[in-house]
Amino acid sequence: MDKGILYGVGVGPGDPELLTIKALKVIKECDAIALPVSGTADKTQITAYQIVWKIYPEIDKKRIIFLCMPMIKDKKALQQVHAEGAEQVCRKLDKGENVAFLTLGDVSIYSTFLYIQKLVEASGYETRVIPGVPSFCAAAAALKTGLGEMGDSIHILPGSYDISEGMELSGTKILMKSGSKIGQVKEELKKYDSQIQMVTNCGMEEEQIYHSLDEIPEQAGYYSLIIAKEGEKRCWGRTWSRRSDYRPGAEIINGSRPGDLCRIAGESRITKVLQRKL
Repeated sequence: MDKGILYGVGVGPGDPELLTIKALKVIKECDAIALPVSGTADKTQITAYQIVWKIYPEIDKKRIIFLCMPMIKDKKALQQVHAEGAEQVCRKLDKGENVAFLTLGDVSIYSTFLYIQKLVEASGYETRVIPGVPSFCAAAAALKTGLGEMGDSIHILPGSYDISEGMELSGTKILMKSGSKIGQVKEELKKYDSQIQMVTNCGMEEEQIYHSLDEIPEQAGYYSLIIAKEGEKRCWGRTWSRRSDYRPGAEIINGSRPGDLCRIAGESRITKVLQRKL
């Protein structure tokens, strides 16, 4: 008997109409559906499942594999949880069943599937990945804003971890799953001259949009995504619309020489001029 194939299927951020044709095709063709759960094994409470159900109610007839995936950060405990989940999937694959592992947004971005995929492949099974619409693209659309222009960099940061180092990077910052530590995130964001916007439950009926840091509440849901775009930066008489426009040694300081120091307004960081533009 041929072994089954494990598919990682991104179902998009929340709007069922953003489920791709290919994702729906794979879900229809698979024998079983794998769903990661952190609490009660109730498919009616699992967002990824409900997104598909609204387009394809017949998913209720599929066999369901509930994978217990508690929201913890202890690495040793997580390894054990992932190993147990992979074993559950492999038992289905051994029977020749194809399994679709549903995940919100895109499979490649902070998805539990990535851990299961590595273990399943290491055991000799085949896996395939079906991409989905990332939540930050849907959030940008809801805000009617771009994420990057010209030479801008775009950085994706996990909002539930320390973001201080990432916020120092030049370009647009996307903070994923910021809700659990929204108070700490807001305090950190106050240190930067950035345009802050947040979307919660993007594409869902409960979607909320906040257009400034002051508007963001002290409590936010799990599906909270923040987009931080750099504001205007000034350096001794010359202004840049974004920090990414700044280049050490450009004509920024009258009489500046290599080795001179330049402070960007609103920031504590001091940048050394590396070379002078002729």
